[in-house]
Amino acid sequence: MNDSGNHSIDGLERLAELSKQEGKLEEFEALAVKEALACQIAEAMKAQNLSRKRLAERMKTSRSQVGRLLDPKDGNVTITTLQRAAKIVGRTLRVELV
Repeated sequence: MNDSGNHSIDGLERLAELSKQEGKLEEFEALAVKEALACQIAEAMKAQNLSRKRLAERMKTSRSQVGRLLDPKDGNVTITTLQRAAKIVGRTLRVELV
């Protein structure tokens, strides 16, 4: 039997190990965090029927900045920008060291 869920987990574990071996684990983790945040913001926008254009207006920024914010591969987003977006979609950004 082919269990695709296990293949996904195995693939992620191998990717994490490969990234670690190449000294890229930090970059991999940062992109994973950015992807999760972008997804959460996009889901909150969808729940509120909030377009990218309207989010940009409320944030007093450009649609291209919102595009970068929602792009999971673009890691160049400031904490301030994330905080502003979170507030507009009714959320709070929490950053912690563990």
